[in-house]
Formats: sequence, C-alpha cells, structure tokens
Amino acid sequence: MPHAKITSTSAKQGEVDQGLISDPSRPVLLSVNFSRDPPSMGEKNPPAYGAQHRQDALWEGGNEAPPPSWYENIWSCGTRTYEDDLLCMYSSRRPLPGVRLDHFEQLIDGCEWHISPFGRSYFVNHNTRSTSWKKPAPERPAGSLMPECTIEGARSWHTGNLACLGTSGNIMSTILDGSIHQWTRAGRPVGKPLNSDGAYYIRRIAVSPDQLMVVGTICGGIRLWNIKEGLVGHPWEGNTDDRVQCFDWSPNGAEVAGGLTDGTIRRWNPATGRQIAPPIKSNHQCVTSFKYSPQGDKFASAGDDLTMRVWSKDGELLIEIRDISVTSLCWSKDGAYIFSALYDRTIRKWQSIDGKELIVFRGHTRSIDSLCLSPDGCYLVSASGDCSVRIWDLESNQQVGDPLWHHDYVYVVAMSPDEQYFASATAGPDAKIYVWNLEEAIRHARGVGNDADPESNAKLKANQSRP
Repeated sequence: MPHAKITSTSAKQGEVDQGLISDPSRPVLLSVNFSRDPPSMGEKNPPAYGAQHRQDALWEGGNEAPPPSWYENIWSCGTRTYEDDLLCMYSSRRPLPGVRLDHFEQLIDGCEWHISPFGRSYFVNHNTRSTSWKKPAPERPAGSLMPECTIEGARSWHTGNLACLGTSGNIMSTILDGSIHQWTRAGRPVGKPLNSDGAYYIRRIAVSPDQLMVVGTICGGIRLWNIKEGLVGHPWEGNTDDRVQCFDWSPNGAEVAGGLTDGTIRRWNPATGRQIAPPIKSNHQCVTSFKYSPQGDKFASAGDDLTMRVWSKDGELLIEIRDISVTSLCWSKDGAYIFSALYDRTIRKWQSIDGKELIVFRGHTRSIDSLCLSPDGCYLVSASGDCSVRIWDLESNQQVGDPLWHHDYVYVVAMSPDEQYFASATAGPDAKIYVWNLEEAIRHARGVGNDADPESNAKLKANQSRP
C-alpha cells in the first residue's frame, strides 16, 4: 500500500527549536561541562530592580566557566545551550551577570530571567517592579476550580514523568535522584521508592496495561521494574547513552516500542529485554513522540524533522504529514483519529487513514507539551506552558469551561484508567503534582447542579452515557 504524503501549510512554522539549533542536520551532543558546586546562598537578596547591568562573574572560573549547578552543552552544529539544573530551565545565551536569559516560554509575561554575580538565578518582574529568587507565579482567577489534592515533594520531579494506576488509584512520578515514587490520590507516599541502580534521573516512565510493570529510560537505556518488587534484569538490548526519547506499551502488553535520537524506532519483548525485529529507520532526525493505536495494529511517530508518520505494526510507512512540530500524540478510542499537540499552541485532529486534517483546537497561549484522552473517548486533556490544563469536548470540539490553573509551566498530564481523575505536574525546585477529579471539573465548567442550567446538566449526563 503506498503511503500518503500530507503537507500542513496551516501548521507550518519555523520556531520549532526556538533558535537553539541552527544546523538543518540533526545535531549531536559532543560534550557537557557541568559545575557541581552549589550556588552561593550568602546573597541575602537578588540584585535590585533596575540593577541588571553587565559585570564580571564572581563564581569559580569566572566568565569562562559555567555558573554553579549549570550545564553547558556543546553540539556538533556549533551551538551551545545552557541549563540551570536546579530550576530545570535552559537558555541559548551564556549565563553572565547582566545578560537577560531567554527562557522559551517558561516565564509569565512581563518577567525576565537573570543570574547574580555569584551564579544564582533570579527573576525580574516588570509587573511589580521587583526581583526575587523564586520564579513568579501567575495569579489564579477568582472562582477557578482548585485541585482535589496537591502533592509536594522535598526534591524536584523531572519533567515528563507521570503515570496513573487504575487498580489502586495511585500516581507514579520520578524524582531527580533517579527513583520512582508512588502516591495515593490523596497525596500520601506508598511503600518504598523504586531505585534505578545508581542512575542520576529517569527520563520517562510508562506503566504496562496490566498495571504490574513500569518501564523507564535512564542513562543505561530502558529498564524494567516490577511495581511491587523493584528493578528487574539488566538494561535492554540495543540502546545506550540515554538515546531513547519516547516509548509506549502495546495495548496487549506484549511489546514496548520507542523512538531514539538516531531516528530509529525499536521494539522490545519486555519479558526478555531483547529486540523483536530490526530497527525501523523512521527518517525522523530524532524521534520525539511515539504512540500505539488502541487496537495495536498501527503506531504514530513524530520527530524534529517537522513530520508526523503513521506506521503499520510491521513497520510499513502508511502516512506522512509534513511541516508540523509535534510535542505529544494520542489516538482516539476507535483508532480512527490522531490528536497532536504542536509548538504553535494548537491541537490538531487528523484522520488516521489518510492524514486529512479535520479540526484545529485553539485556546492555549503557550506551547502544549502533553495530551491524554479520557478512557471513554469523550474528552481530551492538554497541558501547556501557559500554566494551565484544559479539557476539550470531542463532540462539540470546544474547550470545556475555564482553564485549570497551576503555579508554573505544566509539563505533563496523565489520565487514570478508571476515568475518575487525572494528574498534572510541574517541575523544578517548587515542583508539584496536581490531582483533579474529572467529573467535578466538567460539572464545574458546565455549571451542573444549578437548576437554571438544565441544558448543561442534560449534556453532561449524555456525555457520561456515551459508549
């Protein structure tokens, strides 16, 4: 069957890498400089508002060295990027006192990111004409829905790591010490953390369909844990150096497939950790998103070549959709449609059989990082850098009510298999997991319970009765 090639002119954009990568070929990370010294806490207050002027760095190594707890990444295309490990924020500008650091939509409007002479990040808020060590948070509108629970940890969660367990109602997350933690829906820790055998952090996690196992990517590749008993076996075959960017369990749990930075898609037998078939050359420069269809007969991938592709289970290319920069993927319950989150702040619905674009969902004001679908297929939930999660009704193709507000950039959202709740997470030193009751969020949005709004009440009941 010849595959279809689709070019989405409406989704085309040139801001995918936000200026970080200028070379058209896939960049390779050549080296990393990291300053392990903690930032100086002797500075009581950050530099005053209006005092952001150039001066020499006073940390060890001065202007030629990364600030304390910062990474300097050197790429094959000549680009250098910089990351504050404590904040989980990155910039393409060298961090020096007086330099306004670009933050790629990680701050609310009217704020700037700077670094003090001793190497500590601070923020300038032009809205209040003040400075602070803490990242400014958006104001929560009056009357907005509050989460049923907020889980706060003593250490940072790494971005993109969240899973909900249907059998117990628990939530799994990762922490930067390289462990996986489990929480009740009420926020209480469950058992001992799952360790990663000395790895610094776990990049991604995914729970098996039977809710018994979890896979995660660490520096040694993919590892498998029994949720009750801990780490199982050795790193899986054929992947090293943290090259696995994304992965998913097949719906029957018989295999795990993932996308790598070398542009290949690989499939593993979770029982043995061995590859099932030769790698699929996806033609993505780097595979950034991957998802099986609910029926398990297809999977979708997206990469930094601005292309989304649909494949048969055997690796035959079926569809190409070009000129879109995808951050997250999910399928409709019947497998007929694919939803993609884009850097252009939209969500798009595609026909999976031919790649035809059907619907564009608009509302987020920053890039969208994560999508999930309610198990009944009626609602789509999205997480964004605009500090919000939004619910979309897939019958009306409209946003349901007001956004669900967070204190910071929302990196990930995950739905519980029993559809009772979903969880969303922020990252950094003030990282939190927010737990939301899905039915309550919909009722709040529709004004259900108000006798003056019988139409909304009837619509909610109809949605809940959908097959």
